[in-house]
Amino acid sequence: MKALICTTPGEFKYIEKDVPAIKEGFTLLKVKSVGICGTDYHAFEGTQPFFNYPRILGHEIAAEIAETAENGFNKGDMVTISPYFYCGHCIACLNGKTNCCESMQVCGVHIDGAMCEYLLVPDYSLVSGKGLTADELVLVEPLAIGAHAVRRADIKPGEFVLVIGAGPIGLGTMDFAKIAGAEVIALDVNGKRLEFCRDKLGITHVINAAEENVLEQLKYITNGDMPTVVMDCSGNLKAINNAFQYMAHGARFVMVGLQKQEISFSHPEFHKREASLMSSRNALPADFAHVIDCIKSKRVQPADYITHKLDFNEVKDQFADLAKPYSGVVKAILRL
Repeated sequence: MKALICTTPGEFKYIEKDVPAIKEGFTLLKVKSVGICGTDYHAFEGTQPFFNYPRILGHEIAAEIAETAENGFNKGDMVTISPYFYCGHCIACLNGKTNCCESMQVCGVHIDGAMCEYLLVPDYSLVSGKGLTADELVLVEPLAIGAHAVRRADIKPGEFVLVIGAGPIGLGTMDFAKIAGAEVIALDVNGKRLEFCRDKLGITHVINAAEENVLEQLKYITNGDMPTVVMDCSGNLKAINNAFQYMAHGARFVMVGLQKQEISFSHPEFHKREASLMSSRNALPADFAHVIDCIKSKRVQPADYITHKLDFNEVKDQFADLAKPYSGVVKAILRL
């Protein structure tokens, strides 16, 4: 089978590999589509934590079952996967938090991923397509990241929720914050992304982070109260450190994006707000189910996110340009 491997930062090459042999407890998938996400771009750039080379990237997939013994699934069924392969016996797993397993192996990060023709995955990772199209299924996992973050934030109807970063994860977070009843405020440095927030997601409160009066705009939108939930989906150190000043008293700060360095903030300013700081990692089965339900009920429109579609054979030469601001990419997918 053909596979695309990232050999070192900035370098891709196509290779030939054997089709994985089926084994007990695993299902063989014929990959149909793969979404390209921030994790993949960061791996290509050499800035992704928890990563080593060489590696086949890709964890957002739509696939067809090629061979399985798992009850409830048959050859030819369309599926996606929960790509967070867990141990099942660490303290996190035993407490139902398989999304942050101590021995987590994320497909396409810690182990080889889906930018290949066939992929062998644990049976427990299968997520039924339930009639969704490949273009819808390939968006389920990134949307589940946002759905999980919103659930972590415990958003109440009417709350002002500031979402920093209008990439695919940020957009999904905005979508699910809206579904939870929030008044969403989008913050990004990319004017085109903010237009996307307005035009496709119906976000009325958008702020360009490059402007000097961000704090004043937030106060105006929230009638001086500031957001009670701040969610960083940018993974940008400067954006994260700046965001502590945007919190209302009693607010929650949820870090969805990931970067390599140490964050810093004023302890007195944080303390006097009795603020809560939390991370949100990956997603749980309940989040996947919620996403699929929202897609089927048309509360979320995955097709709106997809701006670029590439043939598998084009990816090697075009990948570097996809992450550039001038590309206009919101979500790119490759098709096999």
